Amino acid sequence: MFTSRDLTVQQLRCFVAVADEGQFTAAADELNVAQPSISAQINRLEHILGVTLFHRGRRPIALTDAGQQLLPLARRVLHGVEDVFAEAEDLEGLRRGHVTIGTTPSIGATLLPPMLAAFHQRYPGVAVSFVERHSREIAAALELGDLDLALMVGPVTHPTLSILTLAREHLIVIVGRHHELANRSWIRLADLATVPLIYFHEGYDVRATTEASFAAAGVSPTIALEGAEMGTVHAFVAAGLGAAIVPGLAATMSTDVVALDLVEPMIERTVCLAYDQRHSLSRAATALLEAIREAVISGDWAARTPGLEIVAPTPGP
Repeated sequence: MFTSRDLTVQQLRCFVAVADEGQFTAAADELNVAQPSISAQINRLEHILGVTLFHRGRRPIALTDAGQQLLPLARRVLHGVEDVFAEAEDLEGLRRGHVTIGTTPSIGATLLPPMLAAFHQRYPGVAVSFVERHSREIAAALELGDLDLALMVGPVTHPTLSILTLAREHLIVIVGRHHELANRSWIRLADLATVPLIYFHEGYDVRATTEASFAAAGVSPTIALEGAEMGTVHAFVAAGLGAAIVPGLAATMSTDVVALDLVEPMIERTVCLAYDQRHSLSRAATALLEAIREAVISGDWAARTPGLEIVAPTPGP
């Protein structure tokens, strides 16, 4: 007993060619195959379907009722096959595709936009979805397969993630232009004990790092406001409501604040590119990964972000 698995595209292609040309020889010329091969394919198709498709005694060859019913169906199947190949060619040339990248707020607001703009210019047909979360949530989304790639801050230690360290950044202090510290270029962590601070909301990577640094130094900070997002922190600082410890990446987000180097201790973080090694990267995701690596190696990041130290993209833990 035959099944649909016995039916082949070549059989349908030969059938449609004979129906269009009206003879086996012309169909063989059209498909650039030997005439006996055409006959064999048609005979096999008729045997599988259990019907006769052509009245062979006529000139030109005419379709039987069964052949007339099959012809539009065969054309649709062949068009569908052509669409599959066209789609594959588009994906091969990255004329189409989709990639989802996740990132943290500081990276999403500073480093990622010019990279995505360059990527879109190079591959305009590839759609990019963007998810902004904190590093722990980003790592979890990668492991679930909800993201293809992620740019996040480290150190990151997830056993299933492949991690490339791209850069190192330092946390800095920002104050309003009329703040009493605005004329300074650096400040110690201990000096901030009595300075009212604007804190990010719980879950922000920089807040966790800041709290751990104060605890390690035995310093109790003075919190003026807490629960803010990146843009709101800058606005509060610019309005004179307090100082804030922010990622070095965020130093250029506002012209209404002054940046001070944070020393003793200097708090360092890494910028990482990550993906889950259990999930195969699509061509689009691979292309975006390589575009990010190329942008890092070219030095464009360092030129746009003072104080950011670019490192050669190397595997992390």
